[in-house]
Amino acid sequence: MSGLQELRAAGLVIYRCIATEIQYLLMQASYGDHHWTPPKGHVDPGESDLETALRETQEEAGLSRSDFTLLDSFKKELKYEVRGKPKTVIYWLAKINDGKEVTLSEEHQEFRWLPLAEACSLAKFPDMISTLEECEEFIKKYKQK
Repeated sequence: MSGLQELRAAGLVIYRCIATEIQYLLMQASYGDHHWTPPKGHVDPGESDLETALRETQEEAGLSRSDFTLLDSFKKELKYEVRGKPKTVIYWLAKINDGKEVTLSEEHQEFRWLPLAEACSLAKFPDMISTLEECEEFIKKYKQK
């Protein structure tokens, strides 16, 4: 057994509604290929996945638990390989509270609030695109209640 350590990360897909448009927060990494993702990061020992998602959102976007509403009935698990190692990323969905602002850490150089089509074109990865599409469906159902 080679004992491949599974990489595990967690984050939040954060959205806001401007008039009738749903917009998603994507942040551009300030390293590597400067990819765009929602706030996320690696799970630390002893942390739950959700604790990681909340901590990373605070560290990367400057948003604390009181700055958004967690829609905890939405949870999406992505599985893929990074440099030959299996990786799992878990996303929850959260709506930013009115008037709250994003504050970037050094890990990111830019952030944007984008409607679904633009967010998907920046996200690039098929798994992330399908996650955003599922978020959109969920939010539309949630808003009708």
